[in-house]
Amino acid sequence: MISRIIEAAAEGQAHNPLLPAPADLLWSSVVFVILLAFFWVRVLPNFKKNLDSRTEAIEGRLEAAEKAQAEAAAKTANIEAEQAEARADAAKIREEARAEGAAILAELKEQASSEAARLTATAKAQIEAERQAALISLRAEVGSLAIDLASSVVGASLKNEKVATGVVDQFLADLEAGEAKPKAGKKK
Repeated sequence: MISRIIEAAAEGQAHNPLLPAPADLLWSSVVFVILLAFFWVRVLPNFKKNLDSRTEAIEGRLEAAEKAQAEAAAKTANIEAEQAEARADAAKIREEARAEGAAILAELKEQASSEAARLTATAKAQIEAERQAALISLRAEVGSLAIDLASSVVGASLKNEKVATGVVDQFLADLEAGEAKPKAGKKK
């Protein structure tokens, strides 16, 4: 299409309004080259300089962000290590408390068992003392009953203390041995 326009202009046909005059083309080309040189010499270096400074700023920010991220990761690792140490310390304290509680419990059980043994021994001693007192009281009672019975059966008076005590002791000894023998005056 442009070639047709150029051919038509060369043949001398009517002037095409879309095709500028050769002088305009020349001066437009000169102005374009001057502007291109101006942009190439003045604007483009400033533009490159701005781009380079932006690139450096972005790279600096990226490096700072990487440093901050590394520091944050290090701090996180330190915090995690401290938390693990705190957990270990807490577990150790809990274990010590359990052991101490078990020791206290064992000590209390030992005290309770020694107290129970002491109370049992005291109770046994008291029961034995009461048993002995009851035996003595029973001997005296049985002795007086036996003397009264023997006096009435034999007809002899055993009011003498030494004789009565001897008879009672002999009678009780025979009872304990299981060898209570009938006396000679007993009828069959």
